[in-house]
Amino acid sequence: MRLDTDPYLARYAARVKGMSASEIRALFSVASRPEVVSFAGGMPATSALDMEAVEAVAAQVIRDAGATALQYGGGQGRPELRALLTEVMHHEGIPGHADDLVITVGGQQALELVARCFIDPGDIVLAEGPTYVGGIGALTANQAEVRHIPMDADGMQVEALAEALDQLAAEGRRAKYVYTIPNHQNPAGVSMSVPRRHRLAELAEQHDLIVVEDNPYGLLDFAGRTWPSIRELIPERVIYVGTVSKTFAPGVRTGWIAAPRPVRDKLILLREAADLCPSNLTQMIVETWLTTQPWREQIKRFTELYREKSELMLHALDTEMPDGVDWTVPKGAFYVWLTVPRGVDTSDLLAKAINQRVAYVPGRGFYADGSGGDQMRLCFSYPPQDRIHEGVGRLGELLHAELELVRAVFGDDAPQLRSRRDARRETRGGNLGG
Repeated sequence: MRLDTDPYLARYAARVKGMSASEIRALFSVASRPEVVSFAGGMPATSALDMEAVEAVAAQVIRDAGATALQYGGGQGRPELRALLTEVMHHEGIPGHADDLVITVGGQQALELVARCFIDPGDIVLAEGPTYVGGIGALTANQAEVRHIPMDADGMQVEALAEALDQLAAEGRRAKYVYTIPNHQNPAGVSMSVPRRHRLAELAEQHDLIVVEDNPYGLLDFAGRTWPSIRELIPERVIYVGTVSKTFAPGVRTGWIAAPRPVRDKLILLREAADLCPSNLTQMIVETWLTTQPWREQIKRFTELYREKSELMLHALDTEMPDGVDWTVPKGAFYVWLTVPRGVDTSDLLAKAINQRVAYVPGRGFYADGSGGDQMRLCFSYPPQDRIHEGVGRLGELLHAELELVRAVFGDDAPQLRSRRDARRETRGGNLGG
């Protein structure tokens, strides 16, 4: 419905009036058709789960504790699950205690609760550029001003963060917090280097900053590496967000926040106001999964599958993409971040892509300031392996045609296309931003 014909317009809260549906949402309903190879949704390969084991876990919960599973629970979440999730954190080398945790309905609710806890209209949050679209949504829904910090192959450029903090000080302002996805970042697919993590911790101490560390993908490193967490470096300044959506299943809608005790108490009150309590049923399914199933081995199976799919996508990109197109090389998780030459707008191109039976997410969705028109996110985790090259081939054919059109329209003024080798050399030392 158009806002100017909405009879309820005058009644909405100010924070709602500025909200609007993405123009690409309708296109994604088409992208779900089976003939379309979709690299759009950031979905795990749940088909790789042992469904008989999942069925047995759910049945065990109902059989052994059905009345409790179907009852209300506490606002902080079940202590049994909180204790188990600290074991998951410890498996990644991240400190935590069950009392520090608040269970949430996935990582998305965690980001919304944190934003609601800290953000007043007009407050500034510093975030990587590009960053998770749901993170931007949580911030803008609470009327934050998001300022992006550029990234490169080593993650957030923390010296650019230092400059942004100095600029805010010169304006007489300060950031409410820094939002970062340090491991296998969504959408860029890169990880923050260890020296930059330490420098971020130093800056947080120097500027009295809170850091929101969002970590859905840390256990999905292709080499089995675990990265030092920001929480480990400055535990009293970090609000840590975790989820089982990528390491078990998004359908159980289970995430958590680990926070300093005073913040934890406020978050419990906020989540009780939002939905009273998390589902006992889904919490107990996750508990039973973690106590009766080889969950570490399942994560290894997921990771190996995603590594194979990543290699298939990277090979297809090398084979099918025209000169001037560049992309990141992920070392874990789900994503490749692709940059196209000037003159091609990935938002405008999406309808043509879906007509070619391939889908992606245009780059603008990952910025709060309208950047990213020459970028797109490709997710390789969900499509079947035998369709990845097919989909990349369709996208490459479309980009070849689009670049021919740019040259035909602009002639000698068309952007000069670099070879992929030159483009990759520049990107390794430059920004990922559009």
